[in-house]
Amino acid sequence: MVPTVTRARRYWALYLMLLPAMAYLAVYKYAPMYGIIVAFKDYSLGEGIVASPWIHPWYGHFSELFGSPYFGQLLRNTFLLSIYKIVWGTTLPLVLALILNECRLTWMRRWVQTLSYMPHFLSWVIIFGITGAFLSESSGLVNRWLEQLTGHSVGFLTSTDWFRSVLVGTEVWKDMGWGAIIYLAAMVGIDPSRYEVARVDGASRLRQIWHITLPGIRNVIILLLVLRLGHVLEAGFEQVYIFYNLQVYPVADILDTWVFRTGLENLNFSLAAAAGLFKSIIGLVLILAANRIAKRWDGQLW
Repeated sequence: MVPTVTRARRYWALYLMLLPAMAYLAVYKYAPMYGIIVAFKDYSLGEGIVASPWIHPWYGHFSELFGSPYFGQLLRNTFLLSIYKIVWGTTLPLVLALILNECRLTWMRRWVQTLSYMPHFLSWVIIFGITGAFLSESSGLVNRWLEQLTGHSVGFLTSTDWFRSVLVGTEVWKDMGWGAIIYLAAMVGIDPSRYEVARVDGASRLRQIWHITLPGIRNVIILLLVLRLGHVLEAGFEQVYIFYNLQVYPVADILDTWVFRTGLENLNFSLAAAAGLFKSIIGLVLILAANRIAKRWDGQLW
């Protein structure tokens, strides 16, 4: 084994380039973790974090969070939205990447790829405006067609039956092309000779996809799934906050939006910190569990 000092002298340029990234992590990721103690205090803006009194009992804000009559509904909405987004947000970009990988018309592949990942750069405010133009019950293009065909309109943005589908559909549309790029990059790394051997053996395109392409990018699929599981309690605050309204609270109100209303709008920072700590612990447990399961397919993060 090369001694540490010798290795540091040999690769000093690489360690020097690593310093800015380490400084960024220390300042913006690890230093703010000091604020976790706010969850165990009656935080006051005037007194600051250190001088604010400790709450008794120490789990008082967690009791307030778990004892809320809306907690069960909030947790259910958050989990359901996250699971729907993970399932559809993983499968549809993968299908698009497989189609693009099999497309032999280069100009068409470039056009589809460009058009599909452009929505990724749009803000949720713009996407909400586009969604309203199509799905608004009073003036949306889709509802005008429905009224001409059936005589009735559908409240896509105000109905509890449709709202989750709208949220999941808009997020998949926004990020599908961007996600497909990652899978396409992984497919490029597959040895072309494996496809040539399969073609000589008479394998169809579907057989090649099933036995070569999908196993070739299996680790990337597992890696992305593990990373997304860590954010299972973050169902997309910005999107939900912009899209939802009082009529769809029963199916759309999630932990983040509730914390924003009851914690930050009412200046109850301690409750917001307790909810954030709860989400972080659940996310850490899920990542550890998913990583342990992923080891069986050699797709673990560490």
